[in-house]
Amino acid sequence: MVTDDHGAPAFAADPATAAYYDRRAGEYDEWYRDEGLFAARRRAGWAEAVADLEALVASLPPRRTLDVACGTGFLTCHLPGPVLAVDRSAAMAATARDRVGGPPSRVAVADTLCLPVATGAVERVFTGHFYGHLPPDERRRFLAEAHRVGTELVVVDSARRPDVPAEGWQWRVLNDGSRHRVYKRYLTGAQLGEELGGKVLLDGAWFVAVRAGLSG
Repeated sequence: MVTDDHGAPAFAADPATAAYYDRRAGEYDEWYRDEGLFAARRRAGWAEAVADLEALVASLPPRRTLDVACGTGFLTCHLPGPVLAVDRSAAMAATARDRVGGPPSRVAVADTLCLPVATGAVERVFTGHFYGHLPPDERRRFLAEAHRVGTELVVVDSARRPDVPAEGWQWRVLNDGSRHRVYKRYLTGAQLGEELGGKVLLDGAWFVAVRAGLSG
């Protein structure tokens, strides 16, 4: 539920948010799989939307890819080509490492706003359910880093829906009953495409995706 607290938002650099994702790592995939606390939610077409999203990611042309804020690696493992996946959360990265496997792909703990690769080192920067959490300053920093390291950016995020505000603070509840405040935006395909200056790959009821060229 979105709160009416209008405190200055932060995400990638917020210690409380980092602690939340460390605690959530073991149950994060329940959101994708309609399990745990999510099993009681009515999300029409959700399973089909997740399958379509996985298929979209798998259909991307193989590229040398940096997956930023990879989380548990749920989408990472579908990326074609060699992948370096990074996440700020050590717990998330450990889960992703178990899923993604060994060479040519690898997983590391890293600052997602100061990417641990050289300029022009990758062909594609990919991120899923990260961009929509970033307030304006962090968005600018992330996009600047994406332009520095890659030649293409693919962003997957949550679709704008009529039953939730377009942006604001949310309370997230974990299986242990603990409550954590997280900043979140929901985007239409057209909005995300305009922000990134790219082509809409997916504009669904639950997910959106855009691919944009980067100038380097």
